Amino acid sequence: MLDRAVAGSPAILIGSSLGGYLAALYASRHPEIERLVLLAPAFQFPRRFQERYAGQLDQWKRQGSTPIFHYGYQREMPLGYQIVEDAANHEDEPDFSQGALIFHGTADTVVPAYISSAYAARHPNVILHLMESGHELTDVLDPMWEKVREFVGLA
Repeated sequence: MLDRAVAGSPAILIGSSLGGYLAALYASRHPEIERLVLLAPAFQFPRRFQERYAGQLDQWKRQGSTPIFHYGYQREMPLGYQIVEDAANHEDEPDFSQGALIFHGTADTVVPAYISSAYAARHPNVILHLMESGHELTDVLDPMWEKVREFVGLA
């Protein structure tokens, strides 16, 4: 069980992009997680990743890594082939039952917003907010924070 910073506070996972997919994956296996806040979650990651790099997978495997653009560092960084192998062991869309708040940019070119829209349409436990933004969502932090405060009961 996750340690809680404040006694009695809910266990909430927050993740963005691949971190959002991983938070959802974790919550699907851990009922002690009570809520999720996901920013542009990379749902369908295993399938989409295989499709995106289909022509490069053999070379990537032989070399052990390939350069991938890292949004945090704003430059290419080597990514080990192990991510491809590990992704094959997980479902495209984790099926969690906890309440979730998803934010997704309508101009997202990394993970298209329709993926979150379709997911939310099939999961009544999900509240989706489409934002006029891109993948990083950094230009809509204030309106997102207001919605997060309401969702977690800080308003």
